Amino acid sequence: MAAGLAAITATAALGIGSITMAGAQAPATTSSIVLGVGAQANQRVVSWYTSANTAQSVQVAPTSTLSGGEFPAGATTFTATITANTVNGGFNGHAVLSGLQENTAYSYRVGSEGAWSATYTFKTQTFGGGFDFLFYGDPQIGSSGNVGKDGAGWEDTLKVSTAANPDAELLVSGGDQVETANTESQWDAFLKSDVLRQYPWAATIGNHDVGGKAYDQHFWTPNTDRSAAFYNGDANTRSGGDYWYVYKDVLFIHLNSNAYANGSDPAHVKYVTDTVNAHGGEARYTVLVFHHAIYSPASHANDGDNKQRRLDFPTAFSNLGVDLVLAGHDHSYSRSYALKNGQKANAAEQPGAASVVTGPGGVIYVTGNSASGSKYYDLTKPVAGEFGPDPLNPKSHYANSVENQEHVRTYVKVQVRNDKLVVENVRSGTCAAPNAAVELGQESWCGPDSGATPAQPVGSIVDKVTIHAAEANTDGQVGGSVPATLSLTLGAAPSFGAFTPGVDGEYTAKTEATVISTAGDAALTVSDPGHLTNGAFSLPEPLQVTFSKSAWTAPVANDKVDVNFKQVIKASDALRTGAYTRSLTFTLSTTNP
Repeated sequence: MAAGLAAITATAALGIGSITMAGAQAPATTSSIVLGVGAQANQRVVSWYTSANTAQSVQVAPTSTLSGGEFPAGATTFTATITANTVNGGFNGHAVLSGLQENTAYSYRVGSEGAWSATYTFKTQTFGGGFDFLFYGDPQIGSSGNVGKDGAGWEDTLKVSTAANPDAELLVSGGDQVETANTESQWDAFLKSDVLRQYPWAATIGNHDVGGKAYDQHFWTPNTDRSAAFYNGDANTRSGGDYWYVYKDVLFIHLNSNAYANGSDPAHVKYVTDTVNAHGGEARYTVLVFHHAIYSPASHANDGDNKQRRLDFPTAFSNLGVDLVLAGHDHSYSRSYALKNGQKANAAEQPGAASVVTGPGGVIYVTGNSASGSKYYDLTKPVAGEFGPDPLNPKSHYANSVENQEHVRTYVKVQVRNDKLVVENVRSGTCAAPNAAVELGQESWCGPDSGATPAQPVGSIVDKVTIHAAEANTDGQVGGSVPATLSLTLGAAPSFGAFTPGVDGEYTAKTEATVISTAGDAALTVSDPGHLTNGAFSLPEPLQVTFSKSAWTAPVANDKVDVNFKQVIKASDALRTGAYTRSLTFTLSTTNP
């Protein structure tokens, strides 16, 4: 359009952060703007939908430099990449914002001169050390059958969670943003809240996000590998891939767990291995995120694909030093024990423990409940021989320290600190609206204890745990005169005596451990007890080991601990003549030497 030949007027339009231009050869309109995570803490990504394949960009400036809402002449411009939108026509764009400064509030807008979107803001904090992030399970907008109610619940959770945690630095997805991959009305409801333009969304693909291109077109993710093993389905319609980024003290790795068959799980393990080997040294913690929770507590607990993942993933994750795994899919909350190679790392860890020392190879797995209230799954009864009961709490599955379903919306807050991770499951709603599944009568009860207890207030804590990683035990001087000491002495080797074949029996034995510690805290753990063996033969039932005491919060001297052993023999157990034995490793460790 030649200058001076036509007038251009900006008017409001439907859509998320959108504008419409009227006049000859009207510039492109923009919608569905979302702020995403970058490859590192000084980057952000902005993605959006646009009506035309024209030159577009993201304009960014420190908020303090805007005058009357106008960007300064020196505002930085990041050129966008525009590609065809195969879902509903039009195009989608993204731009990587790099070189951001820490502790700065920024304003940004999307589009081109004369056709800018509304202005949005975000803030950076320090680029090193501790931080908080929020994790959300399955919004799945549309799954209740009422997009408006689902969207209202999701919008309220975003509002409540960020109001309570204004300095949270990332919003991490558990997958299933929407019910139907290419239904843009569901995406519009998912993206309605401006919170998703103020805090970076770290997207994860769920099973309801596949089968279409909308997920990829709405979210550009850094360092993404879309090799066939990570990117299942027809190449013309599939979305997803595996990707990673380092944010301050955490290496985050997101996996497309929809791809699991035909060699995909080993490929995921290799991806995690290669990424940890290449970038694990850049961060203190490793956090994995994928949709299909392998220790889920509800209706998906014994799905065939989850059974397979429980074989494929746990040992690799323990060997790689993974600290925390976040997942969704089961629309209920669970927090695992510290698991090493898929089994409890510390046999003495109690259900619901508020503090856990993971030890080398210990991993905590968290399943996120519904963040929108669009759909809940009730907890299921453990199935013996599959995902069986916890001996300490038979109502729960053996891997899980906590399982919870109240039919209220929740989110997970994670505090990353130099010496610990703190994980909290927080209520973001009550039984009252917005809570679509309850409002629509799809749930017959609501509240704790299957509805027997009144719903707790917004912001109340369902579960909280402090996770300490074990540190190596070294001798040396602490202060000027006291040497750092962790001493563990075991008494005489215990014996069960003679086992009687063909008779049900429960055999017990005991020894004593003596603990000396000059540390601020200490924890006593034992290696996987496994099974007693006699040459090539093993007892069918596992050895059980418990302690009369396993944790100290202050220095101790010659503290006596009963170490109890139990071996169950069933009448049907075949026994081989000779001695059955097992070597165990007992470890005294500290996080505060």
